[in-house]
Amino acid sequence: MILFTYYRLLHLLRISDSKASIFRNGTVLKQGTCCCLHLKQCQGLVDKKGVLDRQKQQMARGLPKQKPITGVKQVIVVASGKGGVGKSTTAVNLALGLMAIDRSKSVGLLDTDVYGPSIPKLMNLKGNPELSEDNRMIPLINYGVPCMSMGFLVEDAYPIVWRGLMVMSAIERLVRQVDWGSLDYLVVDMPPGTGDVQLSITQNISIAGAVIVSTPQDVALLDARRGAEMFKKVNVPVLGLVQNMSVFQCPNCHHQTHIFGSNGARQLAETIGVKFLGDVPLHLNIREMSDKGQPIVISSPDSSEVSVSIYIMLFTSILLLDCYNCFV
Repeated sequence: MILFTYYRLLHLLRISDSKASIFRNGTVLKQGTCCCLHLKQCQGLVDKKGVLDRQKQQMARGLPKQKPITGVKQVIVVASGKGGVGKSTTAVNLALGLMAIDRSKSVGLLDTDVYGPSIPKLMNLKGNPELSEDNRMIPLINYGVPCMSMGFLVEDAYPIVWRGLMVMSAIERLVRQVDWGSLDYLVVDMPPGTGDVQLSITQNISIAGAVIVSTPQDVALLDARRGAEMFKKVNVPVLGLVQNMSVFQCPNCHHQTHIFGSNGARQLAETIGVKFLGDVPLHLNIREMSDKGQPIVISSPDSSEVSVSIYIMLFTSILLLDCYNCFV
């Protein structure tokens, strides 16, 4: 309609251009030409606004809408930019610790690391999940925590040689096609990095908060910072930073050595303005119990290696977040 009116008026003005002229400030101006220029400017503004509106509509259609996971009240993600920093071990102990500190809370554990699933080993679980009546996968359970992982769907030594589309399809199934029942918290063990999987999860799921895990080493801290900045960009609250493998204590002479450096994660937390949750030492008992599928929070809850203070801070942050969401 706008284009039709514009061209019709342009035709009429061209006719009037040969008939009329007026004087303004001593200058002869053709009435039709002035109106024509004004209309062209107006049409340019209208067209530009229309293009911007169409771009916004296309972007809105292209971005996924965040949807809650059926039966889950709060989703807590445990992430790191770098692999091999103890992220999965932290996620497992966090899930078990949440249940231990408050028996009334139900907690689940989701492993979204398709290429290198660790939860089956850490939770001492094997087997294939059964299907419910509505064709959703039923999680495997140990220590009272329902778990789901790609490791339950493939053989232990089977390599996942998939391209992006297949990985995203698997993530969608792990997120949406699992019968979690009713959970207060779902702890998500994220894969390392800041790529497609991380973006897909943060854009599709409503996440209550993220925990970043890193060692004190500079190389790991660089990627940890990228991970924290990614969550800020997608408006996911960062609950805090965990410094894993902070110090090694000799079991014989008890001399402490900072193998990966000291206080790197603490300094990073101060730099980026997030809470520092505490240190987890590099200890033989943590490694041995993890490999046996007996997480340290379950096997040795009163030992010094557990670093009870760090988990108390984690639990407090999550519980406070839970209370905050109740009033929002």
